[in-house]
Amino acid sequence: MINAKKTPLNQKGMVIWLLGLSGAGKSTIATLLKEKLDSEGFFSVSLDGDILRAGINNNLTYSNEDRAENVRRAAEMAKILVGNNIITICSFITPLQGHRDLTHQILGDQYFEVFVNCPLEICEKRDVKGLYKKARREGLSNFTGISAAFEPSVSSHLTLFTNIQTPEDSCGMLYSAILPYIKPDAN
Repeated sequence: MINAKKTPLNQKGMVIWLLGLSGAGKSTIATLLKEKLDSEGFFSVSLDGDILRAGINNNLTYSNEDRAENVRRAAEMAKILVGNNIITICSFITPLQGHRDLTHQILGDQYFEVFVNCPLEICEKRDVKGLYKKARREGLSNFTGISAAFEPSVSSHLTLFTNIQTPEDSCGMLYSAILPYIKPDAN
């Protein structure tokens, strides 16, 4: 029988929601932030849109209704995690302001929105997954930034400009911004 000792997390849970176009750097920044948090003794979990789309959300399309449901499910999962004092890093395109309003409604004051801002032409040049080429070549419907709208965020807590900042610099700015919220002695 395992004798596990329960120790409380010495942190305050919050949800860091990274949004932006495909290729903007959301997942890269999320990975770097998780590594930084781990190295500083914090416990965090990362929820990535690509991973959720391949698993729990694999029954959803890219219609506006299903995109809203994708975001809603992710926010509800994040709510459970943050309710257990876990720092939760979410990386989702979250293309419409209505989707962002929904996440904020679900998560309340534990929601920290980060706009990973990168021009479409730079995201297309990065195109690690080849999605933009495919969208342009095959005329994919509902592809964010090409055939479906992406509304730039106007109400984020932090905006990162990944066309001029390195991923490491972006992560450093984000870590500095959230630190006062996650430290147990902070208000």
